[in-house]
Amino acid sequence: MTEDDGTAADAVARTWDELVDTARRTVADGLVVGTSGNVSARVGDLVLVTPSGVPYARLTPADLVAVDLDGRQVRGVLPPTSELPMHLALYRSTGARAVVHTHAVHATAVSTLVDELPPVHYVTGTLGGTVRVAPYALYGTRELADHVLAALTDRTACLLRNHGTVAYGATLEQAYDRTAQLEWMCRVWLTATAHPGRAPSLLTPDQLAEATEKLRGYGHHPH
Repeated sequence: MTEDDGTAADAVARTWDELVDTARRTVADGLVVGTSGNVSARVGDLVLVTPSGVPYARLTPADLVAVDLDGRQVRGVLPPTSELPMHLALYRSTGARAVVHTHAVHATAVSTLVDELPPVHYVTGTLGGTVRVAPYALYGTRELADHVLAALTDRTACLLRNHGTVAYGATLEQAYDRTAQLEWMCRVWLTATAHPGRAPSLLTPDQLAEATEKLRGYGHHPH
């Protein structure tokens, strides 16, 4: 094995550990129940992904599952998540390096009520704009993947009708943070709309655009 091969192997092992930690965090934070969500990350031309039907607490380094960008399994013996078509579609069509899919309660509830999440908070800007709801399609299908891609046009997160959420980012941490922010915004909107006889105020397009622009530099500090 060459030095480059060793470096690549280290990157894969390290990313798998981060992926498992992220998957476990989705359970700990109440974003999924059991094995209902899935997480993936790209390392070069490999996509590491949680396996199908295995509780995250049981995953070890020996359970690593990886496919190529065509979906051919090249590492591991456990079957990859049934949502693999959706993950691969994002890696092929966007700059995603990590994807988190959940069945978060508030977000899933909102997905049954509206075609897009109203802009109740400026954090909407961190996701690229008002969050759309992808039309319903059977889980694990190319049809669902196509709906998700359309809903994610110029966005980094969306809701899936009667299903849940998907968010992507440059890192697993960023993809997870976007997922958590989306669930929080859905909870805020549901809480506000529960007040009888009142409707929540919403950001105007100009206000949202202003916040989105300001958020582009949030968390980045000059050296």
